[in-house]
Amino acid sequence: MQIKQTNQIFNFEKYPILEKDIDPKQRAWIEIRGKAIATNVRYLKSLLSKNCQFMAVVKADGYGHDAKLVSEYAIEGGASQLGVATLKEGIKLRSSGVKTPILILGNLYTKKDLIIAFKNDLMPTISDLRECLICNNIGKQFGLKFSLHLKVDTGMSRLGFESYKFIQEFEKIKSFENISIEGIYSHLSSADEENSLDSKSSTQLQRLKFKEILKQINVDSNHNIKIHLANSAGMLLNKDFHFNMVRVGLSMYGYSPLSKIDKNLVLKPALFLKVKVAFIRVIDQGVGVSYGGKFVSSRKTKLAVLSIGYADGVLRNLSGKIKVIFKNKLYPQVGSITMDQMMVDITGSDEIKVGSTMVLLGSEGDKTISPIDWARESNTIPWEILCSFKNRLPRVKVD
Repeated sequence: MQIKQTNQIFNFEKYPILEKDIDPKQRAWIEIRGKAIATNVRYLKSLLSKNCQFMAVVKADGYGHDAKLVSEYAIEGGASQLGVATLKEGIKLRSSGVKTPILILGNLYTKKDLIIAFKNDLMPTISDLRECLICNNIGKQFGLKFSLHLKVDTGMSRLGFESYKFIQEFEKIKSFENISIEGIYSHLSSADEENSLDSKSSTQLQRLKFKEILKQINVDSNHNIKIHLANSAGMLLNKDFHFNMVRVGLSMYGYSPLSKIDKNLVLKPALFLKVKVAFIRVIDQGVGVSYGGKFVSSRKTKLAVLSIGYADGVLRNLSGKIKVIFKNKLYPQVGSITMDQMMVDITGSDEIKVGSTMVLLGSEGDKTISPIDWARESNTIPWEILCSFKNRLPRVKVD
């Protein structure tokens, strides 16, 4: 390929520019501390009874951390199963060499998708009798048993058998010769709410309903079936929610969904969001900054332009509400966060230069900024903050 620039012709094929030549820390990036994942899993497992297994939830690319890396360290820490949301997520882990049992938490309803799951040794979540029949036929077609988990709705009103139908149909499901029921589970809708330990809370009512369903189908007679109800919040509430497996997401990544017990947990955040200063400018008093000019300088102001924005996953409604860390000092973000850039007030600092690295999420010295802080400022939840980070932010393993 030849391109004419002014009166010259440059042969780009002779000097190819390759993506691998770009430093992943050239602009903005996410540092992943895999050892923190393993440490968190070990610690959380220590809160479980001896026979209770740990499923590491690695959906949404491991909550934005990189699913393959998270899976490897979670398994190192003692996770015996993995949970993903989609068929593609499961296949991606299998293709990367992960051999641990994987449950697809989302709903597969076509024969084609269920065959793909079967061929990749992925366990689907089954929410009605029709899907059970399809799985049994697939198992029969290949002369094997199709491993799966049955889900029952206890109050989430999302996926799962209706409780009365499940009780009625379970004997029939057990009679299918070409399926293997590896688990029965439900999902808590409000375990992270303040009143979850109250006897009449929706969380406690769901637990009691789930226990009654298990009693009705006499599931205790089959100890090979994994019974699971608790997410991170449910697991941390108390052992009544543990059964013989828990599904842990947020806490494994270093954050507590329960503010009441947050200070009592020994969790290590695994994600650090960092960005380099791309430009520095000084503006006079009374000058508007960024789109809309809603922030106006009240004095002569020194600004650092950071190469990160809402296209990377830093929510625009955080504009003017967050700070960044540089050498154990906090600096306020000012003006509207734009698609690819944001501005920070660094007035008074002579240390910050073009190319300096700032921390948006994570710790430096005794300063810490958490996704929980961002969630509070943007009126959302930390799960959304973590899952918002886009693929154009390189994930850099630092262990």
